[in-house]
Amino acid sequence: MAVVTSGLKPLRRIASYAVCLDASDRVLLVRASATSGTPGLWSLPGGAVDHGEHPVETVVRETAAETGLSVAAGALRDVLSDVRALPHRGMTIHTDRLIYDATLRGGRLIRRVGQPTDVAAWVSLAEAKELPLRPFTAAALGLPCDRVDPRPDKPPELPSFLAVPGRDGLHRAQRFAAYAVATDPSGRHLLTRVASRFPGAGRWHLPGGGTDFGEQPEEALLRELLEETGQHGRVEALLGVASHRDPASLGPEGYPIDWHGVRVFYRVRVDRPTQPRVAEPGGSTDDARWFTPQELAGLPLTEVTAEALRM
Repeated sequence: MAVVTSGLKPLRRIASYAVCLDASDRVLLVRASATSGTPGLWSLPGGAVDHGEHPVETVVRETAAETGLSVAAGALRDVLSDVRALPHRGMTIHTDRLIYDATLRGGRLIRRVGQPTDVAAWVSLAEAKELPLRPFTAAALGLPCDRVDPRPDKPPELPSFLAVPGRDGLHRAQRFAAYAVATDPSGRHLLTRVASRFPGAGRWHLPGGGTDFGEQPEEALLRELLEETGQHGRVEALLGVASHRDPASLGPEGYPIDWHGVRVFYRVRVDRPTQPRVAEPGGSTDDARWFTPQELAGLPLTEVTAEALRM
């Protein structure tokens, strides 16, 4: 269902949620209250990632606030992105949602008054199938859903990150990005070199980058792979996520930015490797090459690359 969105303010946010099962394989769900933007709909517990917060911390914090239960976040289960048009709030919003498996540590279910969610409950999957679920919750649980969020009639033009000045005058930016741990049939790794004027200049990085408004992470990943290296790949698996904050990152903008990057990593196979080439010169990448595992040991790697290779 498309909604005319001329004049609506485009916003982006990152959120994380828990898929928590009890001993009877019932899933923990919360109901949106009458004060929320989706009254009466059920969803996984979770919410927006605060600036500088790791999504795992968000899962634990938001689940406790919404349900009264303490959980431990485990493996990253899925990453889903969606766009909703909210004319009554004057905005259209793109949300990147990180879905984690979680285990119960203790606590008691609570009811809340005057909050965005008012009921928390353990629900069997058969019961959940009959509830009015948020589309992302149905997708995360593998359940059918005929509900469609109102979407903008066309994607707004919005950069993958937007630096906004805070009360102290320091600009802040939160960015969601997807990166590839890309290999070819011989086991070589594909890396890109960070161009001058960008943080980490001269170090070797993973191909990938920030996702566009309305774009799914895997789509963005394969697009960036082609633009930065000229390679066609296929996604094999979701590896994990990293969260990194630099309180005074200095890049081509020329002024310090309190930067928070949330990055998801995928294992990608390039079945027919070719000589890498940077298709868009003048950007943050100035070179791309294949490296054997032995050659990786002597390379200056970015923090993101080293963390992803450990995954």
